[in-house]
Amino acid sequence: MASVIGCFSLKSTHRGVLPKWRSPRAAVVPNFHLPMRSNEVKNRTNVDDIKSLRLITAIKTPYLPDGRFDLEAYDALVHMQIEDGVEGVIVGGTTGEGQLMSWDEHIMLIGHTVNCFGSSVKVIGNTGSNSTREAIHATEQGFAVGMHAALHINPYYGKTSLEGLVSHFDSVLPMGPTIIYNVPSRTGQDIPPRVVHTVAQSTNLAGIKECVGNDRVEQYTSNGIVVWSGNDDECHDSRWDYSATGVISVTSNLVPRLMRELMFGGKNPTLNAKLLPLIQWLFREPNPIGVNTALAQLGVVRPVFRLPYVPLPLAKRVEFVNIVKELGRENFVGEKDVQVLDDEDFVLIGRY
Repeated sequence: MASVIGCFSLKSTHRGVLPKWRSPRAAVVPNFHLPMRSNEVKNRTNVDDIKSLRLITAIKTPYLPDGRFDLEAYDALVHMQIEDGVEGVIVGGTTGEGQLMSWDEHIMLIGHTVNCFGSSVKVIGNTGSNSTREAIHATEQGFAVGMHAALHINPYYGKTSLEGLVSHFDSVLPMGPTIIYNVPSRTGQDIPPRVVHTVAQSTNLAGIKECVGNDRVEQYTSNGIVVWSGNDDECHDSRWDYSATGVISVTSNLVPRLMRELMFGGKNPTLNAKLLPLIQWLFREPNPIGVNTALAQLGVVRPVFRLPYVPLPLAKRVEFVNIVKELGRENFVGEKDVQVLDDEDFVLIGRY
């Protein structure tokens, strides 16, 4: 007969008494580690409300001379976006330099945006990470402070297998409406359709921000998956020729009203061609260098850069002034005259 001592069962055999390990009761209690998230989430949003958004701005984060967030300039910029018809903002994305933020800064800025503008615009927090643990924790916090949806990138640098990609996204999708962001030029790894179709079984998948091109956009939209173009230079054709829902845009930081017309006003190759010189200028160097420089030249943000980003050189700044004159200053955010700015006007900060 066996007797129980602690977590071991002693059983007699012809070879003697051998201990047999048994799981302690606590180890098999379901949900022993209770999740941080709650079903009572501020600003809980139906995923269909996210799927319907046509113009989402990847909003720039402005800085003070000491490198802290310039919330006054940030609020003014978000307000300009709302006034000109932008329906959603990505907070702390690549353009917003989430990669240069601590998680405390990141979640604070999401919460601040929700508190100030959450009733007027959908707030989509970039809570993605190459660490699943960090992505889970940040997403729980983001929804706790009221964001309407999360933006998730695939794990970069270290990368993982396709099965690992599915497991990574499956770990965050249950928390709320989610947009998956595919940008292989930054992550070093494409998210193939096989992965997207697998995770699309989750009712929380709002759609894909796709940067691979319009053939991929059409592949998804023809199968009922919502897509936002991640390439401003392709977004007009994505919207009107390949059935994309809209765009997650960098350019709309500068000309939100024109980008809204591009997404809402029907096929307009004339306007698209008119915007292309600006879009091409913005992406001559890796984003967000161009938009940071442009907003400083427009007087909308201070000319402060967190390193490793530095402003575009003088010749490119002169080129931007000419682009603004060509498109019309009235089409750009802010009210100050566009300036070239001298090199010494810019503040570059490594410690903040």
